[in-house]
Amino acid sequence: MNLYGIRAIYKFEMARAWRTLMQSIASPVLSTSLYFIVFGTAIGSRMGAIDGISYGAFIIPGLVMLSLLSESISNASFGIFFPKFSGTIYEVLSAPVSPFEIVAGYVGAAATKSILLGLLILITANLFVDYTILHPFWMLAFLVLTAVTFSLFGFIIGLWADDFQKLQIIPMMVITPLTFLGGAFYSINMLPEPWQTLTLFNPVVYLISGFRWAFYGVADVDVTVSFAMTVLFLLLCLGIIKWIFKTGYRIRP
Repeated sequence: MNLYGIRAIYKFEMARAWRTLMQSIASPVLSTSLYFIVFGTAIGSRMGAIDGISYGAFIIPGLVMLSLLSESISNASFGIFFPKFSGTIYEVLSAPVSPFEIVAGYVGAAATKSILLGLLILITANLFVDYTILHPFWMLAFLVLTAVTFSLFGFIIGLWADDFQKLQIIPMMVITPLTFLGGAFYSINMLPEPWQTLTLFNPVVYLISGFRWAFYGVADVDVTVSFAMTVLFLLLCLGIIKWIFKTGYRIRP
């Protein structure tokens, strides 16, 4: 394995994040803080508890996931799209690094930035809402697994997109609505049928449910099912990326 190649790509992507610190870190933390102020403090104080948890504390895992998904996709998709756009991707492809090492460098950097962002949001949330983490190990496990999985998904989007507008289509038109409808602000058990059953076809439900279980020990879906669905999506993304590099789809003329 060419560790030097992985490290070079990783360091380059991380350096880009530090150069755009306001956009990469400060802006998502600030926007999520507004959610905590409005929904957690202002509205949450006037709402009843959900599953024995105050509303402000209940929405924390959902808000973290909302930022984590969007930032993982954004970081990874832009990271690989810009070399495609500028033509420097051919230098990467001709370098003595394998497709696995290329993916490890770009996705590793994107996932690292997203994990740091998620932890910063959790620290910021403590300023507005009191919460507990019953299972810290599983909280970190879901955080890391989700960041890596959706960074892989963002990497696919970056390879697929042929202009800057396409980079925003799937995150804005698909991921964000699925997150809002996936139990970020409510328990799916509060929904009437058939909407409760239909919601189970939303993959984001399993991410938020598993992550919330790590905090409070309550979940809309069994935690083993949530973990299995996340791993399944990760394997699916890996399979698609392997096919892209094997066929040269969108990366070779």
